[in-house]
Amino acid sequence: MATVKQVLKAKSDTTVHTIDAEASVFEAVALMSKAEVGALVVTVGDAVCGIVTERDYARKVILQDKVSRTTTVCEIMSAPVMAVGLRTNADECMTLMTQQRIRHLPVIEGGRLIGMISIGDMVRHLIEEQQFAIDQLESYVRGPRHDTPTCALTRRSPIPQTLAARFA
Repeated sequence: MATVKQVLKAKSDTTVHTIDAEASVFEAVALMSKAEVGALVVTVGDAVCGIVTERDYARKVILQDKVSRTTTVCEIMSAPVMAVGLRTNADECMTLMTQQRIRHLPVIEGGRLIGMISIGDMVRHLIEEQQFAIDQLESYVRGPRHDTPTCALTRRSPIPQTLAARFA
């Protein structure tokens, strides 16, 4: 089972975007837009105190008719923040995200923010694990002769013509 450390290592961009708790919501939304992310970790100094997401903005600013430029991030952030460590396994992350209905998990180790994983990162990882298992099973089915066609239905191995003709 993969760990958060392995999922983070596979990410192409490991930048964690943060914003101060006293910044305006307008600044937060502008930063999310510029960075093309859906969440920011909220900090006070070096300490993580919450997370602010596009969902928080929609529900706590737009729907409550607040003003983005005068509302502070700490007024709408989700706190306390759900976080994981480097040794947390991928299944635990998926369970936490599903049960809590969250899309982003800060990674905190030794009291320091070191990364962020999203539901997209977890799905990508799950797909890669499943494809690896499929490849291993196909290799096992083929045996030592790798040129023998298989009827495994994956994106890498189409049905051989002789089998396809039987189903036509």
